[in-house]
Amino acid sequence: MAGVSGTIVQLQRQIVDYTNYLYNEEYLDGHFKILQELQNESNPDFVVETVSFCLQDFQKDLHDITTSLHQQLVDIRRVEIIAFKLKGGSSSIGAQRLLRTCVLLLDKCKQRDIEGCFSCLQQVQHEYFLVKNKFETLFKLENQLVAAGGSRQ
Repeated sequence: MAGVSGTIVQLQRQIVDYTNYLYNEEYLDGHFKILQELQNESNPDFVVETVSFCLQDFQKDLHDITTSLHQQLVDIRRVEIIAFKLKGGSSSIGAQRLLRTCVLLLDKCKQRDIEGCFSCLQQVQHEYFLVKNKFETLFKLENQLVAAGGSRQ
């Protein structure tokens, strides 16, 4: 039994260390802490479900914005609306670095700078995949904790 509790303590430490790393490297901000505070025993998967939903929606929007920018005649207003949605989605899950790139994309849309939008979109896609992988790693650690008999923070 001591081995199980030792495993739980070790996993809890890994989760804390990894989460601190995500904050220190500015992948996450205070909005993620708010999400965590909303999670409770009656909804122990709240954070995972919320982040997963947002990331899926984000991926769909990235596809839509890419398609829009590749049209012969770019509807920059549509691109701006999607960029605004991307900004809101990244903010809602506390994805700070992703949020910053979305703000840059939105600025390029407001300036009607289509080439700038392409450049910023590449940055947004890069940050999206980085933060998605970071979340997946965090959730994998949490799943290991739950499987070992612990509970999500």
